[in-house]
Amino acid sequence: MQPQLTVRAIVVGMLIGAVMCLSNIYVFFKTGWSMGVTLTACILAWAVFKGLNALPLNAPWAKPVKQPLGMLENNALTTVASGAGFMTGGGNMAAFGALLMVTSDRPPAIPIIAWFAVIAALGVFAAIPIKRQLIDEEQLPFPTGTATAETLKSIHGEEAGGEVEGSKKAKALAWAAGFGAVVAFLRDAKAVWMPFNIPAAINVPLNLAGHALKDWTLSLKTEVVLIAAGALMSFRTGWSLLLGGGLTYAVLAPALLESGAIAGTGYKAIVAWTLWPGAAILVGSGLTTFALDYKSVLRSLSGLTAMLPWTKKNPSAPADDPEEAPGWWFPAGFAVLGPVVVFLMSWLFHIPWWAGLIAVPLAVLMGFIAARVTGETDVTPTKALGPVTQLLFGVMTPGNLSGNIMSANVTGGIGLHAADLLTTLKTGKLLGGSARQQTRAQLFGVLAGAAVVVPAFNLIIPDPSVLGGDAWPAPSCLVWAGVSKAFANGIGALPASARLAVWVGLALGAVLALFEKLTPKHLKVYVPSPSGLGIAMVIPGSNAIAMFIGAATAEWMRKKRPLLAERLVVPVSSGLIAGESLMGILIALLVVAGVLSR
Repeated sequence: MQPQLTVRAIVVGMLIGAVMCLSNIYVFFKTGWSMGVTLTACILAWAVFKGLNALPLNAPWAKPVKQPLGMLENNALTTVASGAGFMTGGGNMAAFGALLMVTSDRPPAIPIIAWFAVIAALGVFAAIPIKRQLIDEEQLPFPTGTATAETLKSIHGEEAGGEVEGSKKAKALAWAAGFGAVVAFLRDAKAVWMPFNIPAAINVPLNLAGHALKDWTLSLKTEVVLIAAGALMSFRTGWSLLLGGGLTYAVLAPALLESGAIAGTGYKAIVAWTLWPGAAILVGSGLTTFALDYKSVLRSLSGLTAMLPWTKKNPSAPADDPEEAPGWWFPAGFAVLGPVVVFLMSWLFHIPWWAGLIAVPLAVLMGFIAARVTGETDVTPTKALGPVTQLLFGVMTPGNLSGNIMSANVTGGIGLHAADLLTTLKTGKLLGGSARQQTRAQLFGVLAGAAVVVPAFNLIIPDPSVLGGDAWPAPSCLVWAGVSKAFANGIGALPASARLAVWVGLALGAVLALFEKLTPKHLKVYVPSPSGLGIAMVIPGSNAIAMFIGAATAEWMRKKRPLLAERLVVPVSSGLIAGESLMGILIALLVVAGVLSR
């Protein structure tokens, strides 16, 4: 049996996951998306150990380091990295950012680290019985998990040219990271000794409704992270972003200014109004998709009953398999960690203990539904599950904004981390890996991610008032905060024009979701993505343009040069994101140290 969860796999996986967590924070507050971790992590891990193997180290202590990285060991390492790198997802950073936007109280760092760690760990334990149902019995595809398995086979299959393939992908990632870092430094590093700085945006010298295009946020940004993020999206999402950005900032915003609905041009003035229809599109489409997927929900509920021990013909069989996570880990994990979540909800966010007792089992149910939808579609439906929780807690605890936001964080966090582990378990299933060791690996990862994500947020966003501005649009935070305000205080508190926009947005989101469901698969690319349109209304128009450029470039490569696209799109995009985001964090540190100016 190949080694899997080794000490070096844990250490390097936690380091790679921490780096990708830092990168994901940067990307998230720029674009509203958290980028996938597993594909990039397995390529990075392969490159790290190839580099270590080439070092002229002959000391006895270096022998374990220089051992070749096996495919199953890389799979375990990637599982650790995924647990850490995806700590920004599942509503964690959306909820935390929204919390700081609606309240002036910043919770202490250590309890918040514990909060994220416990929620993520609950998601890991929830995945144990779900895995047997969705992966072992129903064999759902989990597309990203399947793609990661194929990538691992490719780069570790040396007899089939894996050495060459792995080297090409690793080199592409490294060169792209270097380029992204250089661009970010030349643009953002401000100091008297800097000979010049690249402009943050290239402005087109044209006017619209008596104002320069840049006043409507329409320009060409020099942030390669936006282009790279677009390349990792579908082309449908990319062109929907461009359509939504054009309609929002070139059509709707001038009309709003003329009617007096907004006070002026500029991102903050415009998004204060467009937030409402944008959020409504996301909520309307998410809830409609959720309702249209009622068969998945029913299968989820029947799957829950199928997981009960007395419904199985041989309930002891899975627990006897030494490669499976023991069934008792699930109830034991919730018995230990469930009360901790309820306590933290009451202490940190003033959520009544009885509401916390409702939140935890509700989150388990939502987590199972989220895992099934992820397994079938590769999309975790936090845009639907979050608002459902916010609506319920808006009724149970009216007026409690922080509680409304963070209760949805419980649902999103448990669902996301359950789905994330199941995605990597699908990879392990296809490769012959140990589910027990991967479950342990994910727990190591979430501990590392929780320890990194809060200090990193405080470093990158020292002043939460910048959230929702042009530099840090934080679109998902705006949406979560807006939905929370609407559910906690009532839609009636909004201006009349915004209330109308909310109803129009809900209807548009529902119609688009319906079209998406009914349109044949080969024609779906022509149906506007409700996620793309909704997000476009809460990010600057320049961001939508840049992400469209990335999506269009990647689509052109996939059509014209499919083999080259398969080799380069993910590594180059991941490298650009990592290079620019990590340089951005380094610049923030240098500013704090006084080496650079703001």
